[in-house]
Amino acid sequence: MSPANEVRKSKAERTAEAREKARLIREAQLKKDKRNKLLIGWGIVAAVVAILAVVALVVTTSIRQNTPIADQGPVPANANVNGGVTLLANTDVKQTDPATVDVTTLTKPETPPSPVVAPGAEAEEGQPVKVIAYIDFICPVCLRFEETYNEALTSLRNEGKITMEYRPLGFLDRQSSTNYSSRSANAAACVADTAPDKYGEYVNVLFENQPAEGGAGLSDDKLKSLASDIGADINSCVDDKTFRPYVKYSTELAANSGITGTPTVFIDGKQWDGATDLNAEIQAAIDAKA
Repeated sequence: MSPANEVRKSKAERTAEAREKARLIREAQLKKDKRNKLLIGWGIVAAVVAILAVVALVVTTSIRQNTPIADQGPVPANANVNGGVTLLANTDVKQTDPATVDVTTLTKPETPPSPVVAPGAEAEEGQPVKVIAYIDFICPVCLRFEETYNEALTSLRNEGKITMEYRPLGFLDRQSSTNYSSRSANAAACVADTAPDKYGEYVNVLFENQPAEGGAGLSDDKLKSLASDIGADINSCVDDKTFRPYVKYSTELAANSGITGTPTVFIDGKQWDGATDLNAEIQAAIDAKA
């Protein structure tokens, strides 16, 4: 039918159609508004849940970080009561007997020992030269020490000419807002306990990822992931602060022994003055034993 022959709708019909169309538009708008309100409502709920989760995490982390460290605790497997882990050739470490430590048993001397005598640092007859280094994982000078001497020390260790004992301390906790020195020393102790063949590598990794002084340091999650990257699972050990009492004990023992900074290095019981070439000093000790 051509437009000319179309039957014209009455005014009443056109009015009714317009009203129906308007009704449909209103209903569609009402549905859209209702849907938007639901989405906004659920969005608010999700946001509140997310905020509560963040708050809970912050509170839990704060409680965990600020919980007082006990005075007594276990010594990590493969570590000694003097705070150290001894690296032998390749990935071997010196095994030790199970033990516990208690800070309250330590007595601070009235005057600092002079010369400094580190416990357990003396030479042993028929054994390789004993090199002991007191370190702090946030200490920039310790990092330079490692960069300068680690390769030579590793070669001598792998040749069976020396043993290399690291004694990580919490001396520089004040240089971070999260006690990073003690937290990282605890993480290293966890590796010694659960994956001793990874200990030397983890020490290297911590220095390679050394944070700047004055900040928060690496998070516990980062310390755990760095260990995981080299095949060591220390998650629960770090979360539980298992060896923080051990680090606390080791740090106070070092201070009572006269250690005032890091790195402090001993070669068969004799303190290295830092002014001479360490490699030459070690070689002289090796020659003397030979």
